Formats: sequence, structure tokens, C-alpha cells
Amino acid sequence: MTTSENPFAHEAPAVENRSDVNPAGAQAAITTLRWWPAAVCLILIGALKLSMVVVEAPPMALLMAAFMGPAGLCGVIMLWWTFASRAGTREKVMGLTGVIAIGVLTTLLLHFSMKGMSTVLYQIPCGVSAFALVLILMANRPASRLRAALFLSAVGFGMWDLVQLHGVTGKFDAEFSWRWAPTPEEEYLRGLADRSGAAGGSLRPSESADVNEQITRATSEWSDFRGPMRDGKRPGLRLKEDWATSPPKEIWKTPIGPGWSSFTVAGRRLFTQEQRGDNEAVVCISAETGKVLWAYEYVSRFWEAIAGAGPRATPTIGDEGIYSVGANGHVLCLDPITGEVRWTKDLQVDAGCKPPQWGFSASPLVQDGLVIVHAGAATGDGAVVAYDEKSGEVRWKVSSGNHSYCSAHPAVFDHVSGILMSTNLGLQFLSVADGSTIWNHEWAVENYRAIQPLVIGDSVLIGTSLGVGTRRINVAHEGDLWKISEVWTAKDMKPDFNDFVEYKGFVYGFDGNIFSCVDAATGKRVWKKGRYGNGQVLLLPDAGQLLVVSEAGELVLVKADPDKHLELGRIQALAGKTWNHPVLIGNRLYLRNAEESACYELALESNAEQAASTVVGQNAKAPSQATPAGQE
Repeated sequence: MTTSENPFAHEAPAVENRSDVNPAGAQAAITTLRWWPAAVCLILIGALKLSMVVVEAPPMALLMAAFMGPAGLCGVIMLWWTFASRAGTREKVMGLTGVIAIGVLTTLLLHFSMKGMSTVLYQIPCGVSAFALVLILMANRPASRLRAALFLSAVGFGMWDLVQLHGVTGKFDAEFSWRWAPTPEEEYLRGLADRSGAAGGSLRPSESADVNEQITRATSEWSDFRGPMRDGKRPGLRLKEDWATSPPKEIWKTPIGPGWSSFTVAGRRLFTQEQRGDNEAVVCISAETGKVLWAYEYVSRFWEAIAGAGPRATPTIGDEGIYSVGANGHVLCLDPITGEVRWTKDLQVDAGCKPPQWGFSASPLVQDGLVIVHAGAATGDGAVVAYDEKSGEVRWKVSSGNHSYCSAHPAVFDHVSGILMSTNLGLQFLSVADGSTIWNHEWAVENYRAIQPLVIGDSVLIGTSLGVGTRRINVAHEGDLWKISEVWTAKDMKPDFNDFVEYKGFVYGFDGNIFSCVDAATGKRVWKKGRYGNGQVLLLPDAGQLLVVSEAGELVLVKADPDKHLELGRIQALAGKTWNHPVLIGNRLYLRNAEESACYELALESNAEQAASTVVGQNAKAPSQATPAGQE
């Protein structure tokens, strides 16, 4: 048989020739990237980001996955690039080194507000995802793909150097502005010297000094956070419901420093707290003009990326002074007329703990000669501290959870008075006299609680943040025994830091960021409709009306009707994110957020106009002028 007749004679040379003749084809097969693992990671990153948009009240597990998952998947992408991408060794080393160098350099150049949480949430996912996206699209173009990927990665990392973070909304949507743009706080500080003229010129004669004026709990119209009983109710008033013909009238509006405090009110004085640069301040404002009557400042600045700078608690009016708690734990007693210091304490020392994640937030409770403060982060005795109202001496301190932003809440069950403490471990009912536990309901959660308990007769509603839901418990007392029983636990109302109210057997509040109504007897949702973001609500029980302040600063009048969501009127009242509670005194509504404060006059029904004063505190003596705003 000849060679030409042998069918296998040329088989081996053919294989050898294929390798020799087409080396470029073999190289192309090697340098085309295995791109699909990176694509899977990008899809998962997108899904986690999307989950924060479509899920109204995400549970803690989903929240943490959405926060940390994208950065973790970016780590997986870099592992793919290093070990499983099929790129050449030199290309892998250059790519890995380039991404790390770009990430480190751009992180060093970030605005301070963008470092930490924002680096993990935004910068790393954006920079690494940009790197991976180019490599996927140019998987078979080895000559140019790495240069293009590193360039787009530099854009993804570096664009965050151009912005600053002002915080996030209740849905965790970030609020950015250009890095070079002045913040509302910076603008406020620049205009602070001129603040005396911001709301109408010099003080009115009714605001002249009166050193004999007496401010006590009995004479104050709104002594506490959310009102005298801390329940968000304003009885005795009925608003006109036709805002088309009788809209709210702006009386004054003025800038204010950052802070999430509300107002307390005595006569013609408003008390609140704010941040002024490196100082916290307790401020007394004229209810008639919005002018600052006095301000007491002390060195303290609390800032975190979610809520920004400023105090969280609201001052409380007592018989011996005005009491405040700063975000870093400064506990103060001030003269309500002059702003002079009567005593100061350090909650970090007395409670034995550092501020919790979002700062000391509990408004002090004045009861039976004590000023009761919840630290919210102490792991041992010291979570709740009771100070002597006159001297500031510690009278008692007890343990009560280790992660909570709730204030002590007064309550009476079967003629036994005490204070409710809502924490991450459940709900306690404590004796005012010595802090001992009268009864305790265990309901531990992994996260925090920030909702005031809602007392309905002999039962209590306990709200829980981050999608856990609400529980109603019943309190029974027989002899020396207390029996606490669960009535229901439901997820039809899932508040975060937005307190709810009860009217005629129905609870009105926020399920995530949507206003809702649930049956107090069963916990079942009746309706869910008002898209007001993470706002706050005030109940007018004699009128069946709800004043809702939306997260976007809108003022909305809603009928307390279990049959349907009925919106009666709406105006844009404030600019900027608004988480602060509203205060209604007579026909004057006082609002604030972290940028501005305002007073609106609301039209009352004729019978309410006869029963309620249309002048703020007309029976109160004229307040004095302490430190004029122009001389602060």
C-alpha cells in the first residue's frame, strides 16, 4: 500500500500543521474571558439594590443583605478576576493592582461625610461593577479591555469624590449634594448673627423682660415630647376642613440648626435643641415671631451618616427648670427665663456607656421630683437614670435593654403609676420611686426600638422597627400579681421611628412609609394609602382629625375614618426632610426639621374658636428677653 493509499498517513501532520499555521486562533481561545461569573454577580448586585425600592419595610436580614451584599459581591468579582477569569497573569496583576490603587486614592479624597458607610454602600459597588461591566462587554478584546475597564472603574470610584452626604430618607435613599455646595447648616451658621431680624425685626413689647414670670409644668401648654402625656394628642380643638377656602396661614418661618428635636411650649416660649457647628444648643424661641430669646451653647457635636448632625431629644419643662439631653449625653437643667445653667450631668458617666449608634435620643421625663433619662445603650445598671429635679444628683439607676431610642413613658395600670420603657428586650413597667420592675414583658429583637408605647386602657401597643411589626399586650392586676398576656402580634403596621395614635378603636400610623389604619382589637389592616414617607402624626380626638407631617415637609389634614383614607387638605409647610413631631397650641401649629422652623395659623370651627384661645398662651405672663439673638 502506498502512502497516498493510507488514509491515516497525513493525520498526524495535519494536527501539527493546524497548531503551527494558526497560532493566533489558539491564543484567542485562551484570552477570551470567562465572563459569566462576573455577570451573575452584577445581576445579584442589581437585585439587592432593587429590593430596597420594592420592599416597603424590609426586615433586618434583607436590610443588611442590601447594605453589605453588593460590597461582598464586589469582593467575589475581584476573586473571579484573579483566579477564574482566564486572563493572562500579567493582565490579572495589573488589573488587581489598578483597582486597589484607584480605590485607595479615591477613598482618601472623599468628603468626610462619604467615608465609612457610603464607601461600602456606593463607592466600592460602583467602582468594581464598572470594572466588571467593561470586562464582560469586551471579553474577547484582550488588547484594549483592561485599559477601558480601569478607566471606567476610575470614573465609578472617583465620581463620589464630587459629592457630600446629607443623610438618608426613611427608605434609606441617600441625599447628596455637590461637594462644593454649602450645606444648610453652613448657611445657617453664616446667617446666625442676623437671625434676630430673620422673622420680623425687634422683639415686640409683649416680649419684654419679666423676671417674675413663672414657668412650671402646670402652666405650660405642651410640657413634653409629644404632649403632656407623650401620646401625640391635642384635645379640645376642631379644625376647619375646607383648606381651599381656609388654608393654613404662615405666621413666621426662620432657619434653624440641625436636630431632630420637637418643641415644648410654655406661654409665648418655644424650647428646642439644635446643632451650631461644634456646639449643641438649647434654644428658647418666641412663639409669636420665631426670634431667639436665648440660647445656651456647649461644646458637643454628634454626627452620623444616616440622620446627620444634631441633638435628637426634646427639652422637657419641669417645675425647677427646663431639662435637656444632648446626643453625646449632656444632661442639663436650665432657667427657662434666662437660659442660665442650674446643673449639668454627663450621661456617659452616669450610665456607663457610649452613645448608641444614632446618639442619646430619649427626651427626659419629669415625674415626682425626678428627671428620668433612658440612655438606650447601657449593658448593666444605668440604662435608665433618675436625677433629682433640683440638685441633679443620681437618685437611682437600673438596667433596661441595651439598644433603644425610646423615652420613658408615664402610665397608670389599676391605679398603680409608673413608667414604661420600650427596649430591644421588650417592655418594662418601672416604679418611679426606685426604678424597680413592677412587671416585664419579654419580646426581644435583634435590632432596636424607637417607637413610644401606646397605652389603650389596660393594654399597650409595642411598635418595633425594621419590619418586625406591632404587638398588643393586656395588663391585668390581681392582688400582688401582674398578668401580662399577648393579645396579638401583626405585621400590618410596621413603624420604624414614626409614632402612632389611637382613635375609637383604630390605630393610625405608618406601615413602612405609607400611612395606614389597623383595627386595635385584632391588628388587622383596614386601609393603607397615604404615601407620606416616614412622617409623624398628631391626633385631634375631639374632632376625629389627624395632622400628618410628611417626610417631605408637607402638612396634611386627614380624617380619622376607618372606612377610608380621606385627605382633607395639604400644603407644603417646610423645605427638606422632616422627621420632627408637630405641636398644636390653640390655632397655632409649630413645625421644624433640620433646616427651618415655622408657625402656621389654622382656622378653627366656630365652636372651637370660642373654647380655644387664638392667641398663644394669652393667660400666660409675657416672657422675658434673655440673650437677644443679635448678641449671641
